[in-house]
Amino acid sequence: MRTTAPIYFDNAATSFPKPPPVHTAVASAMRTAGGNPGRGGHILSQRAGAVVYHARETAAACFQGAPERVVFTLNCTHALNLAIQGSLRPGDHVICSDLEHNSVIRPIVALAKSGHIVYSIAHVEPDDAQTVANFRALIRPNTKAIVCTMVSNVTGQILPWRALISLCQAHGIRFIADGAQACGILPITLEPNMLLCTAGHKGLYGTMGTGMLLSAEGIALTPLMQGGTGSLSHSLQQPEFLPDALEAGTVNVPGIAALDAGMQWVQEKGIDTLYRHETALCERLLAGLAAIPDAVVYRHPQGNYAPVVSFTLKRELPSDTAERLFAAGFCVRAGLHCAPLAHRAIGTAEHGTIRFSPSPMNTPAEVQRFLQVLR
Repeated sequence: MRTTAPIYFDNAATSFPKPPPVHTAVASAMRTAGGNPGRGGHILSQRAGAVVYHARETAAACFQGAPERVVFTLNCTHALNLAIQGSLRPGDHVICSDLEHNSVIRPIVALAKSGHIVYSIAHVEPDDAQTVANFRALIRPNTKAIVCTMVSNVTGQILPWRALISLCQAHGIRFIADGAQACGILPITLEPNMLLCTAGHKGLYGTMGTGMLLSAEGIALTPLMQGGTGSLSHSLQQPEFLPDALEAGTVNVPGIAALDAGMQWVQEKGIDTLYRHETALCERLLAGLAAIPDAVVYRHPQGNYAPVVSFTLKRELPSDTAERLFAAGFCVRAGLHCAPLAHRAIGTAEHGTIRFSPSPMNTPAEVQRFLQVLR
């Protein structure tokens, strides 16, 4: 049995380890804010409500939104379903990219199979201008939204999301952003007519079971769930105002406290500083992979990439590589990464790739040891 701690390079799935303030925040919420927020006037309910509202304020400050338009969710998938299913109406057309995670494409396909909507898939190019042109060419009179990942969870390619927002604004359509791989990694701001969906447990360093949906002013969504909110309890109908309209049931107060602490930690450290550290680790890996004849890296020289690297070794299946790495003490993810569209786009649909995704807690020495095992 291995006695040393594993070296974790799977932060695109869930960041680990968490910063110490995140652990402190969870423990504090469990000890002192154990009531149900908005469901009573007693002190523990009030403390829980204060924890939740402070996290809304932190998120609003991070992404330049309004606290009341920050909706806490179970994860990014939950947020995307709220945004997609809550936005689209019968007869609508939607466009997504060919790098989407299943959390985007599955809700869209389900709506299309039911005859509710139609959709198109835009090819993402290494050249940003061509990618935007591909999206533009698919816009129809009934196009309601572009639903798009900001950063591919497979290759780390950064999509031209700002230009796509401008395209949406020019055509009066909505931009629904999958920010799971971008929030906490890139400087993201909420723009007019935009819905930003993100995970709490990745680059924002919260716990699993947390996510957020942030919406620009003037956007109304149809709730997927109805239930208790602590507000308008005399009414048998779901409140129409945010965040209550989309937060039926008791929210995850300890998880939200952790997410708040994680967002604050990112802001204190500085997104640019964290990004440079993780990018330097990826560059070290890429330099080492370049010296391995069997290594194939799924990046294009003209593309822009976040600190994620997908690669394969020609003589070894990705699953076998990952098993060998785990035996040596490394945690990476091999396979399709819940994103079959992206793997079809890069030609790895049969076996997938090995994905390397570091965090600020990783070191250059760990990357060197990783390369030694690969060699």
